[in-house]
Amino acid sequence: MMNHETLIAYGLKLPGSSLKYPFEPDLPVLYVGGKMFALFGSNGARQSVNLKADPEEAWLMRQQYPESVLPGYHMNKRHWNTVVLDGTVPDEEVTEMLDQSYRLVFGKLPKRIRQEWE
Repeated sequence: MMNHETLIAYGLKLPGSSLKYPFEPDLPVLYVGGKMFALFGSNGARQSVNLKADPEEAWLMRQQYPESVLPGYHMNKRHWNTVVLDGTVPDEEVTEMLDQSYRLVFGKLPKRIRQEWE
């Protein structure tokens, strides 16, 4: 089952990604080019991660996994999902969601910054 440690290790392999703790020592955040693409937290006692998503895909994921993919907690609910890491969403799906979040954020970076990692 996917957890924070595994997802962070996976995310840090993406070009230009970095790990920071801008909010609290127990809330890791993955960044690319100074922009957040994954915010790690918890939903009750369960680990979770906020990920950016295409609005249509965000809605579809919420329909497919209604108990484990929720509108982004403390985020723009149209563009961010909170994914509860309880094993309901398959690991491959979670990593694809992380990849998509990275791509969406990376794609909005200025060209000169993107070129450093392309």
